[in-house]
Formats: sequence, C-alpha cells, structure tokens
Amino acid sequence: MIKLTKRQDEILQIVKQNGPITGKEIADKLSLSRAALRPDLAILTMSGSLDARPRVGYFFNDKIPVERQVEKFLHQTVNDYKALPIVVGKSTSVYDAIVQLFLEDVGTLYAVDSDGQLAGVISRKDLLRASLGNQNLNELPVSVIMTRMPNIITIHPEETLLEAAKKMIHNHIDSLPVVKEMDEQKNTYLLVGRITKTTITRAYIEIMDEKSD
Repeated sequence: MIKLTKRQDEILQIVKQNGPITGKEIADKLSLSRAALRPDLAILTMSGSLDARPRVGYFFNDKIPVERQVEKFLHQTVNDYKALPIVVGKSTSVYDAIVQLFLEDVGTLYAVDSDGQLAGVISRKDLLRASLGNQNLNELPVSVIMTRMPNIITIHPEETLLEAAKKMIHNHIDSLPVVKEMDEQKNTYLLVGRITKTTITRAYIEIMDEKSD
C-alpha cells in the first residue's frame, strides 16, 4: 500500500487540473528539474494514479486503484460516520424501552443519566430476556437489565472505522456507543453518537464505489 508524499499529492492535483500535461510543464509549475521529478512520476504511474502517453503527456486516472480505496477506508474516523444515539433514561421502564426500540428500528438503546452521561446499554436480547420473565414490564426499569460500566465496550470519535469493526467482531456486538471522557474520571463518559455494523458496511461500499477523489 503506497502512502503518497506531499509532492506527489501536488503532482496529482496539477495533472488533474491541467492534463494532459508534459513532465517538463509539471516540473516548471513546481520549480523543479525534470530529473528531480522523475521518481515521483514513476511511482504515480506504477500505482495507477497517472497514465502516461508518449508525446502527449500525463493524464489523471479517475479510477482510484483498489489499494488507495482501501487505504482511504482504513483512515476514516468514527466521527465522520457516527449517527445520533437512541437514548432512554435509566429509570425508563422495560415496556417503554421495547416500544422505543421498535419505533426507532434499532438493535440497541443507550441509557443515560440526567447529565447525558452513558449509564448502560440495552440490547434486543436484554429486552427479550426480560419480557420472557414474569416481571411487570411497566414497573421494571431498564437499569435492572442493562449492561453497566466497566463492561460496556466504547469507541472514541477520533478512532478509525477499522478499530470500531475490530471491537464489534471481537466482542460479538452489533454497535458501539461513541463517547468522550468526562473530566478524566474513570468510566465516566458523555454519549455523543453510535456506530453500527451497518454504518461501517455503508461507509465501505460508499468509498469503494467512488470513481475519483
């Protein structure tokens, strides 16, 4: 996988805006000699970013090589793709949580306290398990059945989609709460979003379907 240098990125932009363009013309725009530019042009041509035609010049290849598409996906952050979390108060009844789950058509709810801090996670399995018991679902609060800290798997906005995917697969879960730490207190987080397997799949398809930068 090739990581482009600043100069190589500049060359791509010049060719994209001015192509077809000769090596000499590119060198002149960058105030470089053709000899100094030659290795960069060779790398960009071999990677598929540029096409070269004798006596014509360089063309920008608007079909992004698979390696660059994958690299772009790997560097996308959770913050770029996170969705709004579906939240309930931790004193919400299990019955109301079930209604909320189906109205929003999601697989996971997040319980928060009065300050918006993450208090727990409620999955479809948690709600199904509670509904199969003999409890009065209108009187049973979600705080009794939810997963609490430190057992909640979280993700931060600056982490990558790849890191999010690894956490979900490793822990056999379908979504992650996106959080920010509060006052550096251990296991105290502000809930700022959610990321799901569906979100990651959609991001991957979107990036791989791109035809140009």
